[in-house]
Amino acid sequence: IQMHKLYKEIKRMILAFGYSFEGLKAALSECAFCLEVLVSIIAIPLAFFIANNPAELALLISSLFLVMIMELLNTAVETAINRISLEIHPLSKKAKDIASAAVLLSIINAAIIWSVVLWS
Repeated sequence: IQMHKLYKEIKRMILAFGYSFEGLKAALSECAFCLEVLVSIIAIPLAFFIANNPAELALLISSLFLVMIMELLNTAVETAINRISLEIHPLSKKAKDIASAAVLLSIINAAIIWSVVLWS
């Protein structure tokens, strides 16, 4: 790789990292995401005491991250649809409901993982 191309790629990656932090900052204005972050701040240290092995620890923590990831995607879908139009439309509702269902399934997934680890 030429130095010029390498420099350009590194610069692009640094900018992308910055955009990701801007996205996290924007998401912190959303009540649901803040609540999930708060739950994770409490639950992640707890996971270190609950887990019986590294695999359980990874499952506990990753299940919390999955919920937050799904919430970020849900917020992105809602924001994009609202940008297009605030008019109530069946397809907009369908997209928002499907994104919300992804969050729900990730919460159910986390609840199952935490329950299994707690009672094993």
